[in-house]
Amino acid sequence: MNDVLPAQIGAWQFLEATVRELLAEYAFEEIRTPLVEHTALFKRAIGELTDVVEKEMYTFIDQGGDSLTLRPEATAGVMRAMISNGMLRGARHKLWCVGPMFRHEKPQKGRYRQFYQVNVEAIGFPGPDADIELIAMTARMWRRFGVERVKLHLNSLGTAQSRGLYRERLVEYFRGHESRLDADSRRRLEGNPLRILDSKNPEMQPIVAGAPLLTDHLDDESREHFATLCAALRDMGVPYEVNPRLVRGLDYYTRTVFEWITDALGAQDAVCSGGRYDGLIAQLGGDPTPGVGFAMGVERAVELIVQAQRVPAPLAADLYVVVSGSRAAAAAPGMVERLREDLPGLRCELNLGGGNFKTQFRRADRSGAAVALILGDDELARGVVGVKPLREEAGQTECPLAELAGVVRTALAATRGTGPGKAV
Repeated sequence: MNDVLPAQIGAWQFLEATVRELLAEYAFEEIRTPLVEHTALFKRAIGELTDVVEKEMYTFIDQGGDSLTLRPEATAGVMRAMISNGMLRGARHKLWCVGPMFRHEKPQKGRYRQFYQVNVEAIGFPGPDADIELIAMTARMWRRFGVERVKLHLNSLGTAQSRGLYRERLVEYFRGHESRLDADSRRRLEGNPLRILDSKNPEMQPIVAGAPLLTDHLDDESREHFATLCAALRDMGVPYEVNPRLVRGLDYYTRTVFEWITDALGAQDAVCSGGRYDGLIAQLGGDPTPGVGFAMGVERAVELIVQAQRVPAPLAADLYVVVSGSRAAAAAPGMVERLREDLPGLRCELNLGGGNFKTQFRRADRSGAAVALILGDDELARGVVGVKPLREEAGQTECPLAELAGVVRTALAATRGTGPGKAV
């Protein structure tokens, strides 16, 4: 697990603000769900023979004897929230959330055991138009981030019925190579042979490469669904590659699955993944309701934004208030609060903790402020405050305390062109 420090937070805030703005444009609403859910939820939704459930979940028994799990992903919790809060009943929802997830993974670049994801879900939309919009939105998201080193992989997993027929072919194929399968693959051969296709073991890759292709065993409706999606992406100019080995790591996917892949973080890996999960809500006890969504790993997306040099510069202070004398120190907080009231959006730093003039001006310089205000006991007695531009060669002036807001507005407009925040 890791800390996100103030020096790093700018990229995170840029990503979060961009995502929030983009999702609002597409009419998605935010939802917030607990970090902890009953363990059975993830076993039913994700699948007991997945790496997530078998190896990676943080699970514990609480004082009441219930088995609880720190959420390893968000979709199952969002679906549970919709069912338990009566949000379905034929309704359609476009929802999103952002927050920490937890998986006990091997440490590697950009992956942590507490990691953050943006999750987007479109519930109640059966057709490929929802898939098209989501994928087009992710393409727009990368453009807004300024990130270019990503490419889109697509596949279709078909329906549960067509996948059952494919499963039989797959089991037959892997049975013919059973002696060469690793321990994980032999265990999955009976429970979930499709997960063998997702094996990361290099020794398994030649066997996986020869396996039958799911795309050759799709039902007609799934094939048409996928063809419509691909045609729309071509029309919109969104490049993609059909990857018949893409099955995703969670069992609830049907039909469309996709991943945005990058090679900019070392080994080629996914930074945004998703797909359709038409049977998930019924599987969890709700009314049968189609759905499609995706999750984006924040840490890896942040690293791509940093590499693309799209991190905004930190906001500097507009003003730094230098204080000298006990009476001035007592009066300064009230003066600053009145300024904040008169100039909404003003970024003002009041010197705290004392210090002589040299120390305070050094702090003022480090703050990046455009203007320093100087309030000493003498200035306070005369009802004035000193005004000194810090980023240009200009001398110090004085202004009456009663006129300070107007003078500050003018001074900041002169030194920065736009003044403080939204105040000018």
